[in-house]
Amino acid sequence: MTAVQHIPTPPCVQPGAPSPVQATGRTLRWGVVATGNIAERVTEDIARLEDAVLQAVSSRGQASAEDFARRFGFATSYSDSSEGKGYDQLFADPDVDIVYVASPHAQHYEITRRALEAGKHVLCEKSLTINAREAEDLIELARSRNVFLMEAVWTRFLPCINRIWELVASGELGDIQWVQADLGFPAAYDPSHRLWDPAAGGGALLDLTVYPLTFALGALGYPETVHAIGAVNADGVDVQNALTLGYASGGMAQLTSSLVSSCPRTAVISGTKGWLHTGSPLHNPVELTITPHMGETRTERFPQVGNGYTYELREVTRCIQAGLLESPTMTWADSLRTMRIFDAARAQMGVLYRNDEAAVPR
Repeated sequence: MTAVQHIPTPPCVQPGAPSPVQATGRTLRWGVVATGNIAERVTEDIARLEDAVLQAVSSRGQASAEDFARRFGFATSYSDSSEGKGYDQLFADPDVDIVYVASPHAQHYEITRRALEAGKHVLCEKSLTINAREAEDLIELARSRNVFLMEAVWTRFLPCINRIWELVASGELGDIQWVQADLGFPAAYDPSHRLWDPAAGGGALLDLTVYPLTFALGALGYPETVHAIGAVNADGVDVQNALTLGYASGGMAQLTSSLVSSCPRTAVISGTKGWLHTGSPLHNPVELTITPHMGETRTERFPQVGNGYTYELREVTRCIQAGLLESPTMTWADSLRTMRIFDAARAQMGVLYRNDEAAVPR
């Protein structure tokens, strides 16, 4: 049996680690692209870091950019104008060290590429890109420009999640044989909303599946086979999908994501000696139940700092302060292999985006 290469635990959640908001080095000046809900929640946590400054924000509209800057205390704001895109103006700002990209999926590649070309470090929301071809290009560009790049899979950095990897690696659950994880909610259909808009990279797969997938990757590694089925609406967006991952060890994972149904939003990891079950929601759990095959069930709880993004932000900050180009916990290889899984799943479901047909610059 091939040993699973477990996801490394970031320093900010190791036993005895200081609070993730405490400074670890030189102050970084942050720029934020987009002003939606996720940008608000992440910005709240950036502001909590002792070694972070909210330097600039960009949005398509001047009013939204100025309002966001005022509410969160950014030094300046940029918006689309006759001078060009607001984010290009932000990237030209010499006072910005790192950019957080919070735009819809289909824009990640273009915006992140322009930031890297400008020499900015980048934390980009998941999914990193629409497809593996785009992801590979961004990785090569970050390497050639000697700048940091990371996909914002914040779940990987949470205390509860890293405790799960510790339990799996310890052998307490035995040999892992099966993983089940689901994430879904009934989202009101709105063809103009990014979740339902194919031009924005909408659908359950790119928006939700990275979270259930995280449990399969952490417990079993990257699969040998991917089998996917999905319900695709008339707009070409997957409203629900199910992935079955197969492994040479005989292990398997069953992952479900949905924009049309409510579900437990939990994960189960089962082995030859026992199993564990996360609290809900699985992408931000604060409770974990462990059940030995022949023993008593116990529950462990994990307090969090801020909205939960502080751990991811601390790792990004630490890596840049240390001169690293990628995080050992969320590597470029992991992002690329994840996009290849999604490419395979989309091909089987018949989901095609505009980005798939566009040429990648070289």
